[in-house]
Amino acid sequence: MKNTQATIRDLALKLNISISTVSRALRGAQDVNPETKKAVLEMAELMNYEPNKVAQSLRIKKTNTIGIVVPEIAIHFFSSVISGIQHYTSKHGYSIMICQSLESFETEKANVQMLVSNRVDGLLISVSSETREYQHLEKLVEKKIPVVLFDRVADSLDVPKVVVDDHDGAFKAVDYLIKTGCKRIAYIGGSLTLSISNQRMKGYLDALKANNIPVREELMVFCNEFHDEPIIATRQLLDLPELPDAIFCMNDPVAILTLQVLKQRKIAVPDEISVVGFTNEPVSRYIEPSITTVAQPAYQMGEAAARMFIDQVENPSSFKPRMETLQTELIIRNSTRRIG
Repeated sequence: MKNTQATIRDLALKLNISISTVSRALRGAQDVNPETKKAVLEMAELMNYEPNKVAQSLRIKKTNTIGIVVPEIAIHFFSSVISGIQHYTSKHGYSIMICQSLESFETEKANVQMLVSNRVDGLLISVSSETREYQHLEKLVEKKIPVVLFDRVADSLDVPKVVVDDHDGAFKAVDYLIKTGCKRIAYIGGSLTLSISNQRMKGYLDALKANNIPVREELMVFCNEFHDEPIIATRQLLDLPELPDAIFCMNDPVAILTLQVLKQRKIAVPDEISVVGFTNEPVSRYIEPSITTVAQPAYQMGEAAARMFIDQVENPSSFKPRMETLQTELIIRNSTRRIG
């Protein structure tokens, strides 16, 4: 005989009580007698009753699913953020759906549309490097669909945001280079449409100014981190009449490519040129030389973004959008000289 799934009606018939009483007892309603509630829960376990999640979501217009959009899951930073999100949300009964924009604005928009069509309760997003306008996210805000931005954020959107102090991280890195004796410090930066790129560049510039070192435009180059652009940018710096004595890179993948070019040119690191990265990717500690870098609390960022989201969903009337800023840490390794 084929086993059938026990229903609320089955529980009600077995206990000789109304369907509505069973339903309220399963929801934990306060107006149900404790003894009745206990009997319902015991019978539900005995009959292997499982709630129909789809039916529930249709009734209450809530799926307990959160959409996540990141530029690229393969990047360790973003996978760590997602781990933090999942750890926090799972404890509160939420599932996640993950999409990646692959740094494409059009793909990001398609991701958002697909997630909303699948009736997620809201979205956590780190925007792509191509994203210049945010109408696709503004529409969500207008529809009162919860949105939280993390890492790469948009100042124009009045939504919760979680960032790291990119400015301070860059400042600490460049200030350290200066303390080791470097004076011609180059910068390989990313797209200035990204908030993180802007803040890291400002940190670089402010550290130079704080140490009375003139800003040299020829030592600042900008590129995307993909394909051969970082290699071309590094070669551009090495073709200058006077070489830099340090290169501060927008992230660790760029720093790794920079080291590759320096090795090809037979330039000793850090004796001739020091190199600093950003994000503290796991590989940065294992290559030779290991990379001095700025560590970001990615996992904690994920937890903070998830906490903001759930707070927004569960307390909509009292919730106020805010920005939470997490601190960085400078990790000293072998790609830079030591102070003194």
